Amino acid sequence: MPPKDDTGTHRTTRTATTRTARTTSRRRTLRREAPSTVGLLADPGDFAAMRAYRSFTFDDHQDYLRHVDDLLRSLAAQGIHTTVALFDPEEYAEHCAEHGLDPDTPEARTRFTAELAGSSAGLPYRGQPIDELVPLLVDEAVRQATWEYATTLLAGVGSCADCGEDIGNASFARAADALKRLLAGAGPGHHHFVCSVPTPTEQLVVVLHADVPAEEDVPPRIENRAGLDFVTVLAAGLALGGPGGLVLRSSREDRGDRVHGWRLDRGRLTALSAAAVFNAYCTDADTGDPVAPEPGVEYCPGYEVDLPAPHH
Repeated sequence: MPPKDDTGTHRTTRTATTRTARTTSRRRTLRREAPSTVGLLADPGDFAAMRAYRSFTFDDHQDYLRHVDDLLRSLAAQGIHTTVALFDPEEYAEHCAEHGLDPDTPEARTRFTAELAGSSAGLPYRGQPIDELVPLLVDEAVRQATWEYATTLLAGVGSCADCGEDIGNASFARAADALKRLLAGAGPGHHHFVCSVPTPTEQLVVVLHADVPAEEDVPPRIENRAGLDFVTVLAAGLALGGPGGLVLRSSREDRGDRVHGWRLDRGRLTALSAAAVFNAYCTDADTGDPVAPEPGVEYCPGYEVDLPAPHH
């Protein structure tokens, strides 16, 4: 009896194994191209609120953060792009009530987290440790909330009683022009702007970092959408016509830092004197006590930005 020929069996097995490996490889490729979103409970109070749901199985906030850190690292190791956003329990409860979802289910949390991907307050995960990622997320959430509130204020100001022009739009255009003039007057170097505008419900504060190259034909470099945020808050201050302030700190390698200041008053950006800048910068905002001036810092007057007259 001739020996059994199992070549066909081996060939079939190898073919099946190759197909399985190819399928697995393709699925992994697709998985890497499917982005992920992680909703993070950064605040201990928010974490405590989620513990009211039986299906939320964590009972220690620090242990929860360690698991989130491990998850983010695992996703990054697989080449998966991941966005991290703050998970707000109050917004989650409202979302579930609006859509008729049971909030005490992983499915509802998954659906809500997926919608966080469309929020501009999320940040891409770039390998940061969790203790560095949390304050970045909080800052981003504050930035987004500040911009949204300033936008709402601009939309609600109304039109000029004399000419009918939309005051919000006109103030935004003036604020954008003011930023150009501020950067032009600051000259080459790294510039740090802080604009503060009190409103009926809260204090709006926006920060802008800008680098102005020495080459005249090269535009200033501004991080991401920081320019839009800054212009929107400044525009709200101009439109409201109330008090406010703007401080600029400029740094260059060939000299010490210089500080300039302006005040918002009745819809105009008015330059402060050097003495007023010194007093403002060297006074504790909470206590009113004097603060020692920084060595090597020059306190300078604000310069004119030549804004057009506001609407009345």
